[in-house]
Amino acid sequence: MSKGNILTVDGATKTFGGLVAVRDVSFEVAEGELLGLIGPNGSGKTTMMNLISGALKPSAGTIRLDGRVISGRPAHEIARRGVARTFQLVRVLPGLSVRDNVVAGAVFGHSRHWGKDAETLAETLLEQVGLEGRGSAPVSTLTYIDQKRLELARALACNPRLLLLDEWLAGLNPSELRIGMALIRDLRNEGRTIVMVEHVMDAIRSLCDRCVVMSSGSKIAEGEVRAVLSQPGVIEAYLGVEDA
Repeated sequence: MSKGNILTVDGATKTFGGLVAVRDVSFEVAEGELLGLIGPNGSGKTTMMNLISGALKPSAGTIRLDGRVISGRPAHEIARRGVARTFQLVRVLPGLSVRDNVVAGAVFGHSRHWGKDAETLAETLLEQVGLEGRGSAPVSTLTYIDQKRLELARALACNPRLLLLDEWLAGLNPSELRIGMALIRDLRNEGRTIVMVEHVMDAIRSLCDRCVVMSSGSKIAEGEVRAVLSQPGVIEAYLGVEDA
């Protein structure tokens, strides 16, 4: 690829006692690329996201952001270096307004904003994700889908070098799914670098430049999306004959 790699994962391994959740996984993500990380439930995808974001420390291997080692660093330090994420189960700050949830991302993230500047950025991002005019509302008034939008806006407020989306499209109805996919496509078109864990195959096929497939903690395939999804080993491990 002509652009440099933002993320390099080299031999990442994570064990919990005798359980190996991630086993010697390596891959790279280029600047501006949208990489899909897929596999069956329990294959180690979210553990990998936790290793990249600093929620977990690897048992072995190295993870680099822009060539600098981040593996083993505290999560807040990795966030300051430019990694932001969403979670499978939405995490918002219930004691704050919608706007202030996003302001928190602006204050503590990679590109730090304060005061009126942070509030202006928050309003811009709320409009981008479909929450225009909701800034003063308490988080408790938001539906689950709107909480997911809010969490994404907070991640974007960090102006991350690398955005990790962990099943952000999960739970959306068909019309919301189309809106969500369009939003992710817009983020890619802005030039953002994204790693996306997702089970919605239409999203993987239409949005991702490449994908990495995991099964039982190991990487079993990597490459251009349609070529990877047609591999018999991938079909057997994850997709099933009907979805191939």
